[in-house]
Amino acid sequence: MMVRMAAGVLLAAALAGIGTARAEDAGNGKLTGDWGGVRTDLQKAGVDFQLGYTSELAYNPAGGTKDQLSYADQLSFGATFDLDRLLGVHDAKIQLTITDRNGRNLSDDAQLGTLQQVQEIFGRGQTWRLTQFWYDQKYFSGLLDWKIGRLTVGEDFASFTCSFQNLTFCGSQPGNIVGNYWYNWPVSQWATRLKANIKDVGYVQVGVYQMNPGFLNVDQAVLPNTPAGTTGAMIPVEFGWTPALGPARLPGSYKFGAWYDTSTAADVLDDDDGNPEILTGRPFEDRRGRYGAYINFLQQLTHPDANDPSRGLSIFLNATIADRRTATIDDQIALGLLYKGPFDARPKDEIGLAVGRTHVNGRVAKGQRLLNDAGLGPVAVQDAEYAFELYYGLQATDWLLARPNLQFIHHPGGTSHNDDVVVIGLKTSIDF
Repeated sequence: MMVRMAAGVLLAAALAGIGTARAEDAGNGKLTGDWGGVRTDLQKAGVDFQLGYTSELAYNPAGGTKDQLSYADQLSFGATFDLDRLLGVHDAKIQLTITDRNGRNLSDDAQLGTLQQVQEIFGRGQTWRLTQFWYDQKYFSGLLDWKIGRLTVGEDFASFTCSFQNLTFCGSQPGNIVGNYWYNWPVSQWATRLKANIKDVGYVQVGVYQMNPGFLNVDQAVLPNTPAGTTGAMIPVEFGWTPALGPARLPGSYKFGAWYDTSTAADVLDDDDGNPEILTGRPFEDRRGRYGAYINFLQQLTHPDANDPSRGLSIFLNATIADRRTATIDDQIALGLLYKGPFDARPKDEIGLAVGRTHVNGRVAKGQRLLNDAGLGPVAVQDAEYAFELYYGLQATDWLLARPNLQFIHHPGGTSHNDDVVVIGLKTSIDF
């Protein structure tokens, strides 16, 4: 592990040093270039290969039980097959993506006690996984879009960028609070999604995902298998409004979604007689169905460069609630600012600032108080964890992005019993 960590850090430093000249040689923004024209020929034929690497380094000068430096990373190998060019099947494609995660998690190594990881890239087992294996078909000039196969929920529902390193601000938010059944990247499930695009308005979509905790297994996770133990189906729906506001036509994305999982799950407090399980020791009451709702807003506010519409200040708001019968964490909210191209000399750099709150279900806290009142504790009574992150995204070349970041977590784990945490991090992405 130390060898891989050192290699990753040295590679990032070396790549930053060779800079723009190498990126120009690549021709298409990839580190390995055009392979002597082979990559372009393959794309024209309908095959597009992807190879990416992301690493996250984290050190805690404050908080936890000890100062610790932890490193985690992910390799992703992908290929997109354009079936129109390959086989003459109009508006159809196949996506295959395999990921490999490795490393250590600072939240565990230094016992930070956080509800949300300070290295979002860590998790779901340090293993190879089949992350995407799906067929996508468009109809009626793209008005209808159907996808089927092994899908990750977050690539279609509550989808959000993963620029930040703290999990509070990264990816599809429902998976941050009900990750025991909403499986974000890199875990995929057998599923299907149907999307209808509405001209000049946005879209509406619905999905059906096989609910099976076996998809979390690390054994043979790279195979397109179906493990035993299916518990039901999760059905998310989402409406997206994509306006262009004002005279500057500033782009926005406003997503409104909800989900229902047909599985049976245990109540977080009551036993099968309706009394607190923490006092009786009886089996938890079975609840039929799990559900929740979310919003995901992203709006560009300024447009200072007429030649590059992506530059400027944007604001985002993500908020998710889950049912209080079965969810240990019942809501999360995150608000932030993103500024693309803060300096004329650095038009592709980005600054990000965000604050978030993750709340422990009050019914869980009630059980903790009952435990203490009965003299069976003491245990900490949890409430809310507050996270802050500031990063600078340095686009060193078209294929190398480094994001040094500073995190502060107040009341880790939702309790003042844990010391506040400061994390110094570095997130690096390389597109090969």
